[in-house]
Amino acid sequence: MSFERILRWTLVAVAIAGLSAGLLARTLGRADLADLAWTLGTAPVIAGLAVSIVRDLLAGRLGVDLIALLSMSAALVLGEPLAGAVVALMYSGGNVLEVIAITRAERELRLLVDRAPRQAHRNIDGRIEEVPVEAVCVGEHVLVRAGEVVPLDGTVRSAVATIDESAITGEPIPVQKTRGNAVLSGSLNAGETFELTVSAIAGESTYAGIVRMVTAAQTAKAPFVRLADRYALVFLPVTLVVAFAAWGLSGDLTRSLAVLVASTPCPLILAAPVAFIAGVAQAARRGILAKGGGALEALARAHTVLFDKTGTLTVGGARLLSVEVAPGQDPDEVLALGASLEQASHHVLAKAVVTAAIDRGLKLRAPEQVAEIMGSGLSGVIDGRRVAAGSREMLLPNAELAPWEMRAIRRASWRSALIVFVAIDGCPVGALLLADELRADTPRAIRLLRDAGVARMVMVTGDRAAAAQAIGAALDLDAVLADRVPADKVEAVRTEQRQHPTIMVGDGINDAPALAAADIGIALGARGASASSEAADVVILADRLDRVGEAIVIAQRARGIALQSILVGMGLSFIAMLAAMMGWLHPVPAAVTQECIDVAVILNALRALAPAHGSTGRRITAERGLALHHDHEALLGDLDRLRTIVDAIDDAAPDAAATLIVEAQRLIQNRVVKHELDDEGSVYPQIAEVLRDKHSLSAMSRAHREILHLARLLTRIVEDLPSEKIDRYVVRDAQRVIEAVETLVRMHTAQEEDIYEAVAA
Repeated sequence: MSFERILRWTLVAVAIAGLSAGLLARTLGRADLADLAWTLGTAPVIAGLAVSIVRDLLAGRLGVDLIALLSMSAALVLGEPLAGAVVALMYSGGNVLEVIAITRAERELRLLVDRAPRQAHRNIDGRIEEVPVEAVCVGEHVLVRAGEVVPLDGTVRSAVATIDESAITGEPIPVQKTRGNAVLSGSLNAGETFELTVSAIAGESTYAGIVRMVTAAQTAKAPFVRLADRYALVFLPVTLVVAFAAWGLSGDLTRSLAVLVASTPCPLILAAPVAFIAGVAQAARRGILAKGGGALEALARAHTVLFDKTGTLTVGGARLLSVEVAPGQDPDEVLALGASLEQASHHVLAKAVVTAAIDRGLKLRAPEQVAEIMGSGLSGVIDGRRVAAGSREMLLPNAELAPWEMRAIRRASWRSALIVFVAIDGCPVGALLLADELRADTPRAIRLLRDAGVARMVMVTGDRAAAAQAIGAALDLDAVLADRVPADKVEAVRTEQRQHPTIMVGDGINDAPALAAADIGIALGARGASASSEAADVVILADRLDRVGEAIVIAQRARGIALQSILVGMGLSFIAMLAAMMGWLHPVPAAVTQECIDVAVILNALRALAPAHGSTGRRITAERGLALHHDHEALLGDLDRLRTIVDAIDDAAPDAAATLIVEAQRLIQNRVVKHELDDEGSVYPQIAEVLRDKHSLSAMSRAHREILHLARLLTRIVEDLPSEKIDRYVVRDAQRVIEAVETLVRMHTAQEEDIYEAVAA
């Protein structure tokens, strides 16, 4: 416990002892001893308060503590030691109530610090020894037993590990980690014992950084507390005027004393720190670490938000968008060949291609005789065939582009994607389109920020203008600043700052200067010890952009509660002052009345610990939300096949086109229609129960009806297909319907993902 908190408890103990001793003496008929006891109980509180006021004056601050000093001093001077003792108890008790309230609010933060691992089970040549975490070096192996907190950052050395990261990221569902996957210190081993290869020493680990940030959050002081002192500049002279008016009207200094006692400004002193520390604790529950109430107060005033693009608005790194194929080729086979070859490459795109193939469940083969042309591509032998993957110029430098190749290049251009062609024995058979994609939660995050009152949103990125503009248009951002180096990002922040309070959101080392320059820097998905988290004022531990909007909402609520507590407390105090001026409240009852106001103010400020009203209603479980997401992922594979069929129909002969149309119709009936009917019959009723607006799914149901209508239309076309001489107009109509279904279902699925994300626990 800090010295200041010990002093507060000591002063309240003295005040209680003095008041109790005086009451006992008065009961025994010793008025002289009673007055002495009350005076001795009040004097230390006066002395401590005087020291505090002098310290504030030296720091350039004049607070409302002066009123409490005047009321206690006047009580002793005017021969009202009982009133002085009651005010001393009220004031010192109010400070202790603040300590208790802040301790309650800090509990979530303290839990993070208290669970920091201090010991590790080091494995040295098969011998397990327990050592302090500081003694473990990078590259050594530690054993993490079931139920233990992971002591250091590292990678899984065992075959598999089940990790609960809820204390770090706020995500409730344990994740499976396989050999080589990274594990963060502070996570919980939710499965069997596993072995970890250490990748960072204790002082540089994720949890050490988090503990440092939590400590900063506990000790920082909110500017809004100083705003309360500015209210005091109005409250103090008003109090003195009312006190003199009471004396002037009655000629009785006791009334003035009652006014001073009734105005003792604990609501101003207590409300802001309690509310903001409570807000910091509430944010910590959601994986949002604000470095003190000052960061929270600044968040609440945010007008403009600047975003980095890569890794912030987008997932960061390349992702497979689609597989374009030559007529008659199978997209899965093209991807499997390309991924098999890319296993031998260290190129930045190789991992994305291999990951995409594995995610689709494709079997990869080991390439032989691999040769890589740096920056262009590579070639090798797979199952006796010469396979090449790379740029079109590397594969066939002078050959004329086929129609399907022109289509692939055009689609890559539209989507600002990179393109990797795949060839077998010198003949191009397909192309892989890769690009950085929007995060799944980015549209919802932007909407949350708009709802929170953020008026201007700007993307500032080092990426090229075409890719940046495409993202900006998709999100309806107010401005896009592309081709910016870190120094340009800092200048962009300062330009916005000149007009309005500005937030910068980023995730990388190159964002650190801009994060430090902004009014509030928010590091997204940071892990405690990174440059971005050190530079930022708020760190989002979970790699989720929508937590930025949540942070602003929490900050606005904490600030609103603090302001509400101050104004209501001042109003109630003013009413008590008027009652004292009229002679309806004497000094001792006035002190008791003020104490009741203090308790009410503190209880109101603690409301910031709870989520906002309406956010605690029924929600679907996280497991249910994940299951719905997996259903959509499976459906996307079917949509990719429909897109391939649409492309294949372009070059297909009439009989082959009819076969493709029948395949598409069966796929739509067996997969798409079944999925939409399941959504309408079972999923939507569950979602409607947790949405405040029972009719909010009407538009989504309308999309279901349109999809079912198109499916019936395609069935009619298939039923009417002649057995001979297929009409090219029928083929074209069927192609349009298939394309409409694929496009509509893809958009509809994205909208459903947004809704499911919003209502998942």
